[in-house]
Amino acid sequence: MSQIAQYVRATSISGLRDADEPDQLESLLERQYELGFSRGFVPTVGLEEELILVRPESLEPACEAAGLLEKLGDRRFSAELRDAQIELVMPVCVTVSDLRRELAAARARLFEVADGEVRAIGAGAHPAATAAAGVTDRPRYRDIERDYPWAVRRGMTCGLHVHVGVSDPDEALAVYNAARSYLPEIAALGANSPFVDGSDSGLASARLKLTEELPRAGIPPAFASWRDLARFVAWGSSAGLFADLTYLWWDLRPRPEYGTVEFRVADSQTSVAASTAIAALCQSLVVALGNRHRAGEELVVHETHVLNENRWLALRDGVDGRLADPETGVVEPTRERLGRLLFELEPVARSLGCAEELALAWPLVAENGARRQRAVEGDVAEVLAWLADETERPDEREAPGAARAEGAVSRGAGVP
Repeated sequence: MSQIAQYVRATSISGLRDADEPDQLESLLERQYELGFSRGFVPTVGLEEELILVRPESLEPACEAAGLLEKLGDRRFSAELRDAQIELVMPVCVTVSDLRRELAAARARLFEVADGEVRAIGAGAHPAATAAAGVTDRPRYRDIERDYPWAVRRGMTCGLHVHVGVSDPDEALAVYNAARSYLPEIAALGANSPFVDGSDSGLASARLKLTEELPRAGIPPAFASWRDLARFVAWGSSAGLFADLTYLWWDLRPRPEYGTVEFRVADSQTSVAASTAIAALCQSLVVALGNRHRAGEELVVHETHVLNENRWLALRDGVDGRLADPETGVVEPTRERLGRLLFELEPVARSLGCAEELALAWPLVAENGARRQRAVEGDVAEVLAWLADETERPDEREAPGAARAEGAVSRGAGVP
């Protein structure tokens, strides 16, 4: 039985049966994708945040994830590709306000259990490490190390992944295709990795360049139908290139097994507030695009190569640069495009109850993570110390250990 057939079986979606012929696999996957977005969920929001573990004295990468995870014994924390990384996996929330509280509590728990024996930094890449940390000893990560050796030789990248639930397959595909156009703006806002290998890279997000060493990275293609995506995944699996959607490392990808679209373009953020702001932007954008689709508007789908030009400008210059309108080619300051987008999304954010969290994006428009790192006085060692201190700083809104609000979390969709 092929990997795809095994994957289809593992989803346990009623009505799907194993198949070995390519056309049968395409049909099964197409049906699976449509069913995944047909569960009638509200636009829930989930988040995965990757942090770098560092030694308390030198702040060099600390390959302590396995031991720390054992001490934590908590499903909110997971291993990542590097054994000096840890992933915070938030429960699926109804509102971004709930998500903010969950993330603050998870960070507080991490630092409580670490007890100073290991620290963590929230950034798109370790600013000073000149050699990549080891690969976590799990089958998936060993397979990645084997199949993509060039991509694991250097760097330690950390991303912020935001999942937003969509309840209709046609709407989900339309939103996915249209949301691609906004990835450069989100990349600029979330750029937080200017330093790599101990020096200034000249980029606002060196992480986004480093991730290009993996195949199937960057701005994703648009798909005219779920069958087109199913055809690509079935082809890749049959050829032994990749097993399933989780090996599509695009800046945005559909996740039908969760009923979400997943934004992967932002660097990991140093503060809870910054992570929250990006989550609010993603949720508001998905809902705004979905509203337009349901109103009968045909959402514009821009060419991937056009969007990749803006992606390059975003990762190079962050909020300090300029972006070209995908339609007209008119160039304008990135801050102006971001400001207009935030204003347009404010009514939707109010309807979702995340207007306060969306407003947290305004400080990032003025000074994102890359600018804040570069503003630290001193050398890269001082930047590292600042990152560690800022990452451990409690969220300003409320005590990080606050109890979860009754009814705050929904297990319906998104990251499990």
